Amino acid sequence: MHLELQGVTRKVGAETHLYSTSVSLAPGAINVLLGPTLSGKTTLMRLIAGLDKPSEGRVIADGVDVTGVPVRERHLAMVYQQFINYPSMSVFENIASPLRIAGKLNQQQIRDKVHAMAERLHISAYLERSPAALSGGQQQRCALARALIKEAGLLLLDEPLVNLDYKLREELRRELSELFSTGGTTVVYATTEPLEALQLGGQTLLMHEGRVLQHGPTLDVFSRPNSIIAARTFSDPPINLFDAAVVDGVAQLSDDIRIPLAPDQQQRMAGQRQVQLGLRAHSLHAAARSGDFALTCSVDLAEISGSETFVHLKRGALSMVAQLPGVHDLSLGSASTMHFQPADLFIFSADGALVYAPGA
Repeated sequence: MHLELQGVTRKVGAETHLYSTSVSLAPGAINVLLGPTLSGKTTLMRLIAGLDKPSEGRVIADGVDVTGVPVRERHLAMVYQQFINYPSMSVFENIASPLRIAGKLNQQQIRDKVHAMAERLHISAYLERSPAALSGGQQQRCALARALIKEAGLLLLDEPLVNLDYKLREELRRELSELFSTGGTTVVYATTEPLEALQLGGQTLLMHEGRVLQHGPTLDVFSRPNSIIAARTFSDPPINLFDAAVVDGVAQLSDDIRIPLAPDQQQRMAGQRQVQLGLRAHSLHAAARSGDFALTCSVDLAEISGSETFVHLKRGALSMVAQLPGVHDLSLGSASTMHFQPADLFIFSADGALVYAPGA
């Protein structure tokens, strides 16, 4: 399904939940809505689904204006954060229910399709059980199977993995990417997690306070955030930001921190003197490499997370986070020198617009 939003807004009383939005969603691909809670993701998704009517603007599906057309008359399926299954039905009947409602297949065809879908989602062994007898991950698979079996042109997933534990989220995320790789369905997937957006790929719409900040291929949006707000939204841990004055090709963060900028960085700045520098946490390294800039700080906190260590550092008024591979045993208050390539710095103008992105 090709879906287009033309100047769509959503107001509830005096509050604006979604400002004027005009986007075209990639057909047969994953379209990720990425943003923090209350950024407008669910509002936009409900307008796409027909659960709510836009205050202004139009929703166009395959060239047809479906604004105001109720959800039951649209060719779509939806899975919510709180997965919903029919408690009085078996898993088999839950999955089969959309096919029975459509009334286009006989019993054997329904059975074949249900078993095939259950096999894809690894729940074949649970078809005769009730949903209450399943684990949380299995219940979510059941809800996903019921949505997928409709073979709708549009599938809406509103943070479908948020209530699952880490291992189940990782497992289902990989499986969903494989399921949607065929391009047979246009998928809209809402999430608050930048890593999830990167893993799913496709297209990403960055959302913040009811506005779409940026829209494009996921890796392009991640690599070239068009503003500081976009860079903050698409960074986990948050991107490190530093105020800097630029004099003679050198970014001065403080009296004793002066970072030499590359010629292409200087060229793109077009004479700007006050900028903000951005550095992603993974661009900081404990070991020096050729051309690195070294910065010695004190350790404020060290968090070990699986195979990574997140180190919170301070130097005077400057603070930053480094994402280091491996386990690092760092004492609080100890001195630690971090290294980075000046070419890895993002440069934003004083008003927050992107001036330079690494590798541009």
